[in-house]
Formats: sequence, structure tokens, C-alpha cells
Amino acid sequence: MPCRSSRQRPAVGRSFTCEEAGGSPPICTWCARCPPANRKSAVFALLTDPLYEAEKKLQVTMAPAIVEAAMTARLAKEAADNAAAKAAKADREKREDLIAEAIGLAQTAEVLAVPVEPLLLADDSTSETVTSLIAEQGGRLAVMSAEGGIFDIIAGRYSGAPNMEVFLKGHAGDRLRVNRQTRREYIDHPALTIGLAVQPDVLRDIAKVKGFDGWGLLARFLYSMPKSLVGQREVITDPIPEETAALCESNVLALTLWLAEWTDPAVIQLSPEADKALITYQQRVEPQLAARGGALGHISNWAGKLAGAVARMAALLHLAEHLEGGHTKPVTEATMRAAITLGEYFTAHALGVFDVMGADPTVGRARTVLELLRTQKCSEVSKRDLMVKLSRSEFPTVADLDPALNLLEEHGYIQAQPTQRTGGRGRPPSPRYLTHPQLSEPTV
Repeated sequence: MPCRSSRQRPAVGRSFTCEEAGGSPPICTWCARCPPANRKSAVFALLTDPLYEAEKKLQVTMAPAIVEAAMTARLAKEAADNAAAKAAKADREKREDLIAEAIGLAQTAEVLAVPVEPLLLADDSTSETVTSLIAEQGGRLAVMSAEGGIFDIIAGRYSGAPNMEVFLKGHAGDRLRVNRQTRREYIDHPALTIGLAVQPDVLRDIAKVKGFDGWGLLARFLYSMPKSLVGQREVITDPIPEETAALCESNVLALTLWLAEWTDPAVIQLSPEADKALITYQQRVEPQLAARGGALGHISNWAGKLAGAVARMAALLHLAEHLEGGHTKPVTEATMRAAITLGEYFTAHALGVFDVMGADPTVGRARTVLELLRTQKCSEVSKRDLMVKLSRSEFPTVADLDPALNLLEEHGYIQAQPTQRTGGRGRPPSPRYLTHPQLSEPTV
């Protein structure tokens, strides 16, 4: 899991900005799909506990400065108020000088800012709350949850209308400005991390939310869809070695706390070898985005961001390898290839996730036909028979059925039979298909 300890955005050329700290890299936007009873909460806690510990340490460190700043601001405000009251009561010959003094004290009080308590992580917060928290925290925040309630919130659970601007701009680092009667918030480079572990039904539900895909929200996640081990789990398992757990926690803490001191951008450079590896990877992925014939054409919104995601993951891996001073060393070819391996992993899982969400209608329709064949247990079936039994809402015409049948034939579930011509007039016989024996044989 990429750590939430810095923020990287592609910059001009082949480098990345690693900005203020404790912040979150936009690339750390990920969603793990995990069925129930797979102990995802326990695993999620293992991943996030070091970040909460870092948050506590930052809060303890900042507490004295916050108290001092608050007291200073309070005294400055009182001094300005007293000076204003004194000027209001002064004689005419003294009033001008006292007003000038009161104005100076008021200006001083106005510019004294009280730091907010450091906050690295939030849970299922509303879009408005997330925006306010990012503004308070200098443009950086993470929303981490072992559930998928944040999708309901984005979809408008409380507002009645989808509000995803902060989530879209928080991924890209685009300027975010809120001008309303009750609040004004300006964030030049927002960086929002989202880490979720959701159940499969959540993925199916969010695919139905109007605007999620059109606005590109779903294309901004890196997906992992691990296989459920329920029914195959070992009851008693070996715990994670203490040394491994301690090293992981200490590294996340060290990286987070070190980057928390940064206020100016740091640039992470790619070595020439790493740059070449990334370019080669981009050239390999690009043809797969073609709408016709491209392996990733039906998820091109997501796959179009893949090369950028790999580059950012390389920067994150580089920082994890160099807990201090990572900005002084270029990203190596080995690190870039490790990031490319991660990119291939996320691509494979994204295909599965978008399949679940119905990104490719042909796959969904093929599943419907396959389920019908399993239910009917016919050794042979005609296209006309299928059209009679299938829902017209999903298969309005035979043309909608053909791609699904072609896909099933490609995977060996059915086999088209030669059409027998009678030579007479009238409608030609409907094409027939043999079904795989496993679909027609009774289940033992």
C-alpha cells in the first residue's frame, strides 16, 4: 500500500514535486474490493495504525506552539480593542495618534494565525467537511475507511445531489475555491488520499450512481479485488513476525514525520534509465486504449491515467526506499520497473472490478446468457430460443445478443453449428449452438 506521507504530482519534464508534508499523494487513491468475513477490518487497521500514531505525535509536538499562538493572538486582540476604546474616548488633539496606534495593533492581531491541530486522516466525512479539513490542513488530507459509505456521501446522501469536486480536484491537484455566503476556502494544490476496503455490492451500487463515471471519479481509483479465502482459511495462522511489523511501523512513522517538516516543494527526478522504462511502458499501453480492438478500450477512462499512476507509484516507492533525502537521489530503473509491475497488477484487477460494475456491456450480457444455459441444461440451443427466454430490456434485438454469443464461443462455452439450408422459401432456420457438456450435464 502506498504510504500517505507526501504528495507527488507530475511536473514539467520527467520529475515530480514532493510537496509539503504529512500530505497525501494523489496517487494514493485506492479501493480494495473484499467480500464479507475476510477480516478486512483487521488488515485495514494494520495498515492505518502507524498513520494514526504519526498523527498523535504531530499533535503532541504542535500542542505548545498552538497554545502559545492562541495566547498571543488573544492578547493582541485585547490590546487592539483597548487601544480602539481609548482612541474613541480621547480628546481631539490626541485622537489621531491613538487611532493610528489602534489600527496598527488591529492589523498585527489580524495577521496572527493560530495553527490548527494536525490531522492526517478522516473517516466518512461529507464533501463540505472534507473541503474544510483540507483547507485547514494546508491542502492535505486522507479519507480512510474499511467501508464504502463515502460513496453514498459523494452521491448526495445529505445534500440530495452528487458533490464530487473536492474528490476530483484532490486527486489531480487542481485549484479548489469555495465561495459561499457561509464560507470561503481557497486551496491552490489540494491533495486527497482515499483508502477504502469495500464489499462487492458497493462496487455494483456505485456504478449505478449518475455522474460517477461521466465525471471520471471511478477512473481515479486503483483497484484491488483479492480472491475470497472464506472456506479455505487456516483457523490458526502464524502472526506477522514482530520484527517485520515493527520495521513497517517505524518506517511509515519516520517518513511521515520527516516530510511533516517540509513547507516547500521538493522535486524527485527520474534517472535516464527509469525514464526510458516508463516511456517504453507508455508505448506498450497506448495501443490497448483503442476503442475498437483495444484490450483496455472499454475502460479507457481509467487506463488513460495508468502511465501517470505508474510514474507516481515509482516516486512513492522511491521515497519509501529512501526514508530521508529521497529528493536528492533520482528514481532508479529497478524502482520504475517495480512500479510498472504494480501497474500491471492494478490493471488486471481494474478489468475485474469494471466487469463487476458493468463497464463492458458485452461481458454482462454474456454472463446473463451463460446463467440461462446453466439453468436450462440444454445440450443444444438456437438463437431464437434464447431470444424468447431472455429479457427484452437487456436484449432488445438479436444484434444485442450476437456479441455475447461470440464472447461465449471464444471462451469455449458454446460452439456454433453449420446452418442447414432447406432450399425453400420463408425464414431461414435460426443458428444453433452446442453447449459445453458441463452446462448441460446434471450437477452431481
